Amino acid sequence: MKKFIILFVLVVAATQIKAQVAPKDITKVLKFTNDNYDMGKIAFGKPKEFNVSIANISKDTVTLDNVQVSCGCTTPKYTKGAKIAPGKSENVTLGFNGSTMGPFSKNVTLFFNEGLTKAVTFKGEGVQ
Repeated sequence: MKKFIILFVLVVAATQIKAQVAPKDITKVLKFTNDNYDMGKIAFGKPKEFNVSIANISKDTVTLDNVQVSCGCTTPKYTKGAKIAPGKSENVTLGFNGSTMGPFSKNVTLFFNEGLTKAVTFKGEGVQ
């Protein structure tokens, strides 16, 4: 019985150690363009869009699972489940409705397979 308990504890410990594998470094998998974008001055109430380019610099295909915005003033356009092959790129278009006067800063989170995430920010200033 002692041997069984010791063996059980070792199996559980090994499983826990394996489960604590460090996540991949996204900068070694994907390269982003416009992930910290400055829209500059935009006219109040005038929507504006820009593209975030995602280039796969790894040897494995990466899947864009979801895009989550921080407020209703931001609209993402993307292909859910888009497969980005090695050496290929995909765009996510982010739209802002322009409903802010003065400085603004917004956040968007991109979710990929294997638990990879990327925070994207954009800022600007709403003017009359």
